[in-house]
Amino acid sequence: MANQKGGVGKTTTVVNLAAALAGGGLSVLVIDCDPQGNASTALGAEHELGTPGTYEVLLEQTPIDQVEVASTEPGSLWVVPATIDLAAAELELVAASGRENRLKRAIDRHLTRHDVDVVLFDCPPSLGLLTLNALVAADEILIPIQCEYYALEGVTQLMRTINLVKGGLNDELKLGTVLLTMYDGRTKLSQQVAEEVRTHFPEQTLPTMIPRSVRIAEAPSYGTTVLGYEPSSAGALAYRQAAEELARRLAR
Repeated sequence: MANQKGGVGKTTTVVNLAAALAGGGLSVLVIDCDPQGNASTALGAEHELGTPGTYEVLLEQTPIDQVEVASTEPGSLWVVPATIDLAAAELELVAASGRENRLKRAIDRHLTRHDVDVVLFDCPPSLGLLTLNALVAADEILIPIQCEYYALEGVTQLMRTINLVKGGLNDELKLGTVLLTMYDGRTKLSQQVAEEVRTHFPEQTLPTMIPRSVRIAEAPSYGTTVLGYEPSSAGALAYRQAAEELARRLAR
C-alpha cells in the first residue's frame, strides 16, 4: 500500500482490507513499515518503544515469526508492529549491506515455513528506504487515491519509482490495484475525481469506492478497524466488498 501523499487512507485501507480478508477465511500478515505505527494500533498490536517488530527484521535480520503478534481482530491475522525506533532505520539502512532487499529476504524465509495467503505492507508517506524495501518485497502495489483536489498528485512520481524498482530490484512489481477513498456521492468533485482516476487506470481501479465516513474516522481512536467498531456501517460494508474484489484479483 503506497502513496507518498499523506492523508489518502493508506493505513485505514491496509487494516480494514486485512481484517476483511482474514474475516473471509484467508491467512493475512500485515507488515507495519510506518514509524507512526498506526496500523499496529488499529490491529491491536502493542508497539511501545522497545517492542520487537519491523525495525528488528530490517536491521537485525530477526525472523518474522519471532516478532509477529496476533491481531485482536477475528480470523488468522498477524502483525509485525512498528515502533518509533523505525524512524532511525532510514539512516541506519544507508550503510547496511543489501539494504533494499532485507525485507524481501525476511518475507521469503517466512513464507517457506508458514502458510500465509496475503502479505500487506503499510508504507510511510515517503519514497525512502522503508518504502523501497516494501516495493522490492511486494508482487504488486495498491494505491489508495482520495476523491479530492490533487488526487493524482504524487502518483506520477510513484509510477516513476515503480519503473526504477522494476529496472533493477524487482522485475515482477506492478501497479495492481487502485482504490478510491473518501468518496462523497453528493459532491460533483468526488464524481469528477473518480471519473478522472478511472480514465487513467481503467483496469486497475476497483468498482467499489470507500465513502467518506465518520465511523471510519472514529474507529482508530478505539484501537480497532471500522469492521470491529461498526460492522454494519457503510464504510465497513464497502471495505468488505473491496476485499472480495481484491481477493478475486489475487486469485487469478
